[in-house]
Amino acid sequence: MRAACLNMIYELAKRDSRVVFIGSDLGPGVLAEMQHNMPERYFMEGIAEANVVGMAAGMAMDGFLPYVNTIATFLTRRCYEQVAVDLCMHDLPVRLVGNGGGLVYAPLGPTHLAIEDIAIMRTLPNMTVVAVCDAPEMTRLMNDSLDWPHPLYIRLAKGGDPVVSDPANGFRIGKAIELRRRRADRPVALMATGVMSANCLAAAAILERAGIEASVLHVHTVKPLDEEAVLDHARLARLVVTVEEGVAIGGFGSAVTDVLTSGLGHDLPPLLRIALPDEFPAKYGVQSEHFALHGLNGEGIAQSALVALRAKHSAG
Repeated sequence: MRAACLNMIYELAKRDSRVVFIGSDLGPGVLAEMQHNMPERYFMEGIAEANVVGMAAGMAMDGFLPYVNTIATFLTRRCYEQVAVDLCMHDLPVRLVGNGGGLVYAPLGPTHLAIEDIAIMRTLPNMTVVAVCDAPEMTRLMNDSLDWPHPLYIRLAKGGDPVVSDPANGFRIGKAIELRRRRADRPVALMATGVMSANCLAAAAILERAGIEASVLHVHTVKPLDEEAVLDHARLARLVVTVEEGVAIGGFGSAVTDVLTSGLGHDLPPLLRIALPDEFPAKYGVQSEHFALHGLNGEGIAQSALVALRAKHSAG
C-alpha cells in the first residue's frame, strides 16, 4: 500500500506541475526516479516534522500541492499544533501521508503505534481523514486526491494486505462502499475502515458458516463521514458492529455512533464497538498478533458478534 501511494505521487506529479513531494528522513531510494527527474519538486528534510508541515503550508499558499510523507505518529502527535494552525486554520490542500497507521509498527513498541491518529485528526476543522483497505484502492484514492480542496490525512497500512476492493465500485472521497450488501436477511451490519474492512469480510464468512448473515460497509473516509450510507446500512440490522484499528475514544466507532444516535434515535439497534483498549500497548510482536490479542481479526470479530447476538436474544 505504501509503495502504491508513493508511486502515485510521482505519477500525479507527471500530470500536474503543482504536485511536490516532501519526506522526513525516509532513507535512500524513496522515489529515487522522481528525485532524479524532478529535483525541483522533491524535498527530503530531516527529522523536523513541525518544520516540514510549515514548509508544506507555505508551498500550498504559493499554489503548490504538497504530499508529505513520514511515520504516522510523527505526523499526528509530534506536530499537531502545526497541522492545526498552519494547515487546517488556513484550509490548505496539503496531503499528510502517515506510514504505519494503527498497529503496523508493533515491533517498535508504543512510541511508534498510531492508535489515536484517526481520533485526533478528525477533531480538526477542515481536515479530511481517509484509510483505504488495499493497494488498488490506494491508487484510486490518490487519483481522487488531486483535486480535493482541503487538508487530507491518509493513513497507510502495512502493505501486502489482501485485496478486497473492487474497481467496479469506483472511489470518491467521502463516499462509503458496501463490500457485502445489506439485506433484510442479514441481521448483522459490520462497519469498518482501513484494513479492518478485510477482517470484517473474513468475519462475515465465519458468521455465515454459523448460520448468521452479515453485511459489510467499508467506510474509507472517516471524515467527512458518509452519514447516509451509515444510516441506511444500520436500518435493517439487529446488531451494528464497528471495528477499528485504534482506540475507541474519538475514533471511527465514535463517528458512527454520533450519526446513528442522532439519526435513528429510539430505532437504533444494539451497537457493538470493537477497538483497542484505552491504554498504550505493552506488548511488542507483530500486527497480526495484536489483532488476535484484541479481537480484531476475523475470528475475534465474529466471536464478539455472536456473543452480542446471544446476549440480545437472552434479554429478549
